[in-house]
Formats: sequence, C-alpha cells, structure tokens
Amino acid sequence: MNPQTENFWAANKLTIKGIVVGILILVMLIPSAFIASLVKERGERQEEIIREVSSKWASSQNITGPVLVVPYLEKRETRDGAINVVQKVAYILPDLLKINGEIFPETKYRSIYNITVYGSDLNIEGNFSSIASHNLNIPEEDLLLNEAKLCMGITDFKGIEDQVIMQWNESQVVFNSGLPDNDIIKNGLSAGLPTQDVKATHAFKLKLRLKGSEKLSFTPIGKTTQVSLASAWADPTFDGNFLPFEKNVDQSGFTANWKVQHLNRNYPQSWKEGRYNIAESAFWVGLLQPVDSYSKTMRSVKYAILFIALTFGLYFFVEILQKKAVHPIQYILVGMALSIFYTLLLSISEYIRFNAAYAIASSATILLITLYTKSLFSTWKVSLLFGGLLTMLYGFIFILIQLQDNALLFGSIGLFILLAIIMYYSRKIEWYGKPQAKPALQ
Repeated sequence: MNPQTENFWAANKLTIKGIVVGILILVMLIPSAFIASLVKERGERQEEIIREVSSKWASSQNITGPVLVVPYLEKRETRDGAINVVQKVAYILPDLLKINGEIFPETKYRSIYNITVYGSDLNIEGNFSSIASHNLNIPEEDLLLNEAKLCMGITDFKGIEDQVIMQWNESQVVFNSGLPDNDIIKNGLSAGLPTQDVKATHAFKLKLRLKGSEKLSFTPIGKTTQVSLASAWADPTFDGNFLPFEKNVDQSGFTANWKVQHLNRNYPQSWKEGRYNIAESAFWVGLLQPVDSYSKTMRSVKYAILFIALTFGLYFFVEILQKKAVHPIQYILVGMALSIFYTLLLSISEYIRFNAAYAIASSATILLITLYTKSLFSTWKVSLLFGGLLTMLYGFIFILIQLQDNALLFGSIGLFILLAIIMYYSRKIEWYGKPQAKPALQ
C-alpha cells in the first residue's frame, strides 16, 4: 500500500468505521421487521381464538326494542279506475324504555389465551302511547291490529338463556325466532299481540337473561331511553353514539347510567314509509381484556431503531476513547441480543402480565450485554456504564409505552436530551485523527 493510501485510511478510519456502524444499524432493522411480523401474527391468532370461543358462547350482543310493527292496507287507484290494495307496515317505538341490569363477567381459557365473556340479567320495561296519537294518517279500518307484532332485536340467539316472555298490559306474550320484516331490525324475535284498542296506551315488562362476549350494546328507541348497568368488571370501556352521563369505576367494578331523548337521534317515534338505520344510534359497554400484551409489545418494537442506534453509537464512542477496536461481527452480536429482547418479551407476556414480562426480558438482555461488554473492553467501569445506560433506556421506553397519549411529547424531549448528551461528549473527538506535524523549514 502506497503512502498516500495509508495516509487516507489513517486520516479517515473513524469516518469509515462510522459508516460501517451506520450500515450495521440499518442491517439490524431486518430482524426487527421479522419480529414485528411475529407480534402481529400472534395478535391475529389471539383474535381468531376470541372469535372461535365467542362463536360457541355468544358474540357481542345488541338489544333493540321492543318495536311495535302494525300491518295496514293501503288503497291505490289505478289509471283505469280500479282500486289496488297493498299491505304495508307501520313502525311505532315506545314512549319510555327503561333497562336496568347487571353484567356477570367470566373468563374462558383456550390454550394460553384468556377470553372474557359475560352473562347478564336485564329488566326491560316501558310503555307505548296509543296508535291513534301517532298521526300516521291511516284510517282505523285499514289497520290490521290482529296481525300486529312486537319485535325485539337480539344479535346472537345462542346467548338467550331462558324463554323470552313479556308482560303486555294484563297479558303475557311469548316471543319466537324471526321477524315480520328486516327493514329496521336485522335479527331478532317477534310475538303476536292480543287484540288492541288504537286509543289505548300499553305497558310492557320483560326479564331477559342474555349471554355474550366483548360488549353489550343498546339502541335508544324510546322517546326517553334510560339504561342503568352494574358489574364487577373493573376495566370497562364506554363507547358508541352516547356516553353515560354518570359512571363510577373502581377496583370492585362499575356502575353506569345513560339517558337519551328522541331529539338526540335522527329518526322519529313512528313512521310508515322510509327506512331508518336505527342501529347507528347504539351505545355500549365493552368488557375487553385490561392488558393487551400484543399491542404493547408492538409499540416497544417500534423503538428498536432507537435501542440499536444508541447502543451501537455508544460502542463506537467507547471504541474511540478506549482505543479498542470492536469487530463488526461483535456489533451484530450485540444487535441480535437487543432483537432477542422482543421475542423474550412476546413469549413471556403470553403467560404473565406485560409489566413483569418486560422486567424479566429487559433484565436478561441488560445482563447479557453488560457481561459481553466486559469481555470486549476488559473493564468493569465501561461495562457497568453500558448496563446503567441500557437500564435507563429500557426504563424510558417502558414509561413511553404506559403514557400512550403523551408518548410523542415525552419521547421527543427524551431523544433531544440524549442527542444533546452525545453531541457534548463527542465534541473533543479528533474525527480526522491527530494532525501530523509540519516539517520545519530549512
């Protein structure tokens, strides 16, 4: 090698090594991508198990009703003067709908997965105003009151535990599967009614025992709808078109109360033409698992580039300061140790809580890299420095995972501080090597 080439390598060896380290950082993102794919696959497997168990127990339940469906005859005159009679239906919603109930959560086990299902006891009551008061513009003689049906929407019939019998005024009506039409309720039960007076009001009362999974939702079809629920489940989620106006959640469970007026929705209390998507107004309470280890593991994988870049960068600076060359293969081994952390976290968190799994996986990784650093630099001072910095980094990432909404803010501040520290300690490094002394003038 000629002197010019030797001088070039001597003057630029740190730059070349830095480029090599940068390339190694990018190369180590490949196993991180595979790990992210593995986390996604395991999460999808969990969802598949949940669907399988739910299909045998009962799926998420939505309760709609009761709705009064009244057939009527509509007479139309044709061009030739003939009269055609067509049968149609009118829909009448209750003036008052009150639901009081309790939800009983239960955990099912399938392989290594836990699936939350529930049973419920619901007391449903309310009243309908008279048919005549709804101004449907239907002559009384055209109403087919003897064919009127009372309809209840229930998503999954497997969840019905007892015969569904409603107290209708002074009579009892028994529900059967099937609906007279599916225009507003897609799946449910119906019952025939005793002969009615179009000018009378009607009161109803029903006790419903219903099983389901994941969530229980209600459609607020009453002119006034009131729902009160209680459960021993300590981690509920409230969602849908309306949130409870009052709720109390603690370690012993939750209570929640909703009140929805007909003015809060976009469909009327009665109609005879047109279709309304009343399901859009539903609200619900969800009984989801309080800890989703897969989503948290996926979030931690997104910080893999940070772990690898900071660790490799720290190795690079120590290599310069200690004048101890670290082979690229040794960088790769350290990178693999950082990547295996995620597989440890994923596998352990499937058996124990995520926080404990994170502590075990991070402790094992920190210990492994600390001992390996001791063998590379032959000094406990440097190796313990690495161990301390990795501990702070894993702790910092754990805090970011828990913060969720504020993760971006605190993550940006943390990265800024780390960059400032790196810039501070790198300011005295001679990146082009020590300048050679100029020969004295003769």
